[in-house]
Amino acid sequence: MLQTKISLTPSLAEFLDDHRSYGFKDKSLMVRSALLRFKEELELESLARSADLYAELYEQDEESRELTESALQGWPE
Repeated sequence: MLQTKISLTPSLAEFLDDHRSYGFKDKSLMVRSALLRFKEELELESLARSADLYAELYEQDEESRELTESALQGWPE
């Protein structure tokens, strides 16, 4: 595992010192868990933005809407 040096505010250092009360065996595990959660949150936000952009493009592209509607003809409701 790679190691890195970080600087924390006193309140964050105190919070990290209390890692056992949050169910973490050590400070590193708590930091890794927090970073993974943050990474997943950023990825979900990016995915949502991407979906919004595709929806916007779809709304503006009449040819794509027509193609989709024609492909849906004959499908059960």
